[in-house]
Amino acid sequence: MADSSYDVIEVVAMQLIGSDATVIPVSAELCFRTTDPYTVRAVFTGAHTMSTWLLGRELLAQGVHAVADAPAGTGDVQVWRDDDPDYTLVSLSGVEGSALLAAPTEPLVRFLAATESLVPVGAESDKMEGEITALIAALLTA
Repeated sequence: MADSSYDVIEVVAMQLIGSDATVIPVSAELCFRTTDPYTVRAVFTGAHTMSTWLLGRELLAQGVHAVADAPAGTGDVQVWRDDDPDYTLVSLSGVEGSALLAAPTEPLVRFLAATESLVPVGAESDKMEGEITALIAALLTA
């Protein structure tokens, strides 16, 4: 599944937590491009299904430090540190339903550190300047 056009890729073994407390193993491939520095592409793969989500990198970074009473995110994606600090919880809500995933915190922190070494938080717009200029030029000539 890995795409060489991504600058950082981390595969994280997660657990999907069912409403009845059942646990199903899920693999999450987190991908980051310096040309799209605000976004993390997450591909969740289970035994019989696959789902792709686009997550805010800043939301994910805030979430590994957030707590359940004040998770990062207010919409379809929320992230917070579990009572056990070795785990981070990710809540996803969409038209097909909702999911609660538990991920080991260490690979998430490692992934985020790798992305920040390429594009520091706060410097994202500098990386996007060329793409924005090209988009404006294309719109003005259309």
